[in-house]
Amino acid sequence: MAVSGCSILGGKGEPPTLYAPDPRVATDPSLPTVQWQLSLSPVTAASMIDSPRIAVRPTPGELQVYKGARWAKTPTEMLQDALIRALEDSGRIAAVSRQGSGVAADYRLVMDLRRFEADYAGKPVPAATIELNAKLLHATDQVVVGSRTFLHAAPAAGTDPARVADAFTEALGATAKELAAWVLITGEVHDTLGHPEGGSAGN
Repeated sequence: MAVSGCSILGGKGEPPTLYAPDPRVATDPSLPTVQWQLSLSPVTAASMIDSPRIAVRPTPGELQVYKGARWAKTPTEMLQDALIRALEDSGRIAAVSRQGSGVAADYRLVMDLRRFEADYAGKPVPAATIELNAKLLHATDQVVVGSRTFLHAAPAAGTDPARVADAFTEALGATAKELAAWVLITGEVHDTLGHPEGGSAGN
């Protein structure tokens, strides 16, 4: 893969423009209210993906970055922050926290971020593309009770980094909403069924 500057935004020596997608997720009223608690393991990702530089894929085999533009937080941080906020704001879960916070958790969420890039995919404007795999584990016995891959692509309104960052706000919000719903439903099905061995709810 080629790694190079893609945008002409900014010149040498100028400070980069920082972008901070900050989505707000509306709660689905049909979601269950659960009494169990959740912890989030640190999100894993390849170093090329989890970078402050904003990745763009002009062609399928080429990955570049926007010159003069940066994320204010890394993609893994943005993903975890968006999910925690979505779950907390829903009011549907007893507690959700980052691993190591000291909160006793009944379930643990493990996520691997596969893509966080502006992908042209043969179109005149890119789409903010987020792909991740999530696994929900029962904390006591570490049984995987659900595993699912999520993919969202939100078309940008233009090719400049500001429009691309807006598209990432949309894609990140959609990802957090779908992921939060899946966690609540999958965990509650497992909890209600009395922790069956080898459960696979939500696959």
